Amino acid sequence: MKVLHLDTNHPLLIEQFAELGFENHEDYTSTKEEVEKKIHEYDGIIIRSRFTIDQQFLEKATNLKFIGRVGAGLENIDTDYAKYKNIFMASAPEGNRNAVGEHALGMLLSLMNHMGKADRQVRKGKWKREQNRGVELDGKTVGIIGYGNMGKAFAKKLRGFDVEVICYDIVGGVGDENARQVGIMEFQQRSDVISLHVPQTEQTIGMVNSEFIEKIHKPFWLLNTARGKCVVTKDLVEALKSGKVLGAGLDVLEYEQKSFENMFAQKPKAFKYLRKAKNVLLTPHVAGWTVESKEKLAQTIVDKVKERFC
Repeated sequence: MKVLHLDTNHPLLIEQFAELGFENHEDYTSTKEEVEKKIHEYDGIIIRSRFTIDQQFLEKATNLKFIGRVGAGLENIDTDYAKYKNIFMASAPEGNRNAVGEHALGMLLSLMNHMGKADRQVRKGKWKREQNRGVELDGKTVGIIGYGNMGKAFAKKLRGFDVEVICYDIVGGVGDENARQVGIMEFQQRSDVISLHVPQTEQTIGMVNSEFIEKIHKPFWLLNTARGKCVVTKDLVEALKSGKVLGAGLDVLEYEQKSFENMFAQKPKAFKYLRKAKNVLLTPHVAGWTVESKEKLAQTIVDKVKERFC
């Protein structure tokens, strides 16, 4: 099979595909339109987030048998049309779930202990201990929305703390020894921390808005290592100003471009507030972006394609 690699990834992808007898071609610079002109020659595509694989693209991929998306989700692929064309799709949430779990925990502890603010102050010669008195995680209830690979990984990291972990998911029966699945009303009543681990779908876009925030009974910390569009930023800013949201750890932002390689197409007023807020921690979509996860993501794709076609 001929495979077109559209994004750079761990070299084991190409090496192991070659060992399977696949013919690897690399194209990291052509436009989507240029790729469309030759995509009929290929049996497989390996992509991260360079561009959207839509119906028009898939119609021209007349010989395509699989798409390997080296990441957790498939939101940049028209999955319905791909299924219609019997194209096998492989993503790799197993590959970076541990990294996401560690990152979410790190953000939470940093927020609760003012580490970002304290670091900046000390660098400026300011030694303000009382202003940086932290809050302990023990005794809190951590609520996880979306209890798949990422949510489960985060819950596992919390086992060393004296916390209650609850989860809410549209799929029933996903709770385990690390998190008790609850209904939305109990979730709203009990959560001190809310961590998002959902894919980007029509149902999750804009899910954390003013209405959602108002229904949470207690002031809470918010973590988002999922997708930026799940949070309405202007509503989050208002909640930060009012104190309903005690702090926010955001690895993803509503304004990200699809490629993830450039910062933003725009810089709205709400984002300017986030940049200055002392109780907000921002990272550039790197929760699942570790040395180890780069290899594990690639290996996961190889294993899934191998199992299906070899």
